[in-house]
Amino acid sequence: MAAIGLALIRLDESFGEDQGLDLPGIGLVTGGALGLVWGLVRGNAVGWGSREVIAALMAGVVLLLGFAAWERRAREPMLPMSFFHSRAFSAAVAASFLLFAALYGSVFFMAQFMQTALGYEPFEAGLMLIPWTATLLVIAPVAGALGDRIGERPLVVGGLAINAVGLAAIALIADPDLSYWQLLPALLVAGVGASAAIPVVQTALIGAVDESAVGKASGANNMSQELGGAFGVAILVAVFSAAGGYASAQALSEGFVSALAACAALALLGAAASLALPKRRRRIEPDPQWGAPAK
Repeated sequence: MAAIGLALIRLDESFGEDQGLDLPGIGLVTGGALGLVWGLVRGNAVGWGSREVIAALMAGVVLLLGFAAWERRAREPMLPMSFFHSRAFSAAVAASFLLFAALYGSVFFMAQFMQTALGYEPFEAGLMLIPWTATLLVIAPVAGALGDRIGERPLVVGGLAINAVGLAAIALIADPDLSYWQLLPALLVAGVGASAAIPVVQTALIGAVDESAVGKASGANNMSQELGGAFGVAILVAVFSAAGGYASAQALSEGFVSALAACAALALLGAAASLALPKRRRRIEPDPQWGAPAK
């Protein structure tokens, strides 16, 4: 039966134009991201007014501006700046960047909090975080299907807002005496919110460009996630270091509270950015030849 079912599926194969690698663009965006992340990570250690940090941040900004300028005139740009003329694309990139900044940052510190402040072994901490991350398996398919019916904006805005509520709740109750069962409800709320937003913001970003540009839009989606995660961890490390440290469970807990509050703020900023997503409903027409939804 499975073989018969597969035989009835029509896959339309398509090919994009052959293009060369945008090596200058790759070099500029890589150097720019490195400079900004380096400056953010080193700020608390060597001082925000140090030559090292100022030089790194300035170099990062200059290189990223150079990347944008180069992409405008490159014959084969890796990220056409014309994409950003679309409100949907710009809003989705911003929302994706902030979503993954909050997500990576919270994951980075949650495991440390559970081991150092709450005293769990690494294996125990990993098991206890499964309900938080496993929400993606349940919520993401539902959110993806619902997004096709009602549009992406309600789900991205709502998901990021719910994620912010969960992260803020964790920050409010975090303490070395906290039990896992007190923490679990807030973890689930944060997980449900992120899981609702992740698949839908990707759909919004890729759906904002012409079909011929889907490959580059997918690359932009991956880049926004990875850069968002890197910047999120870098920024939150700076926030953590300013408020706490690793000297004791209490010190780590104090830094963790500030870092999770900053994660919640990033998620809220993502919700605000996603308000610019267009309000639309998608209608999938049946394919007249195959009787199945057409692409």
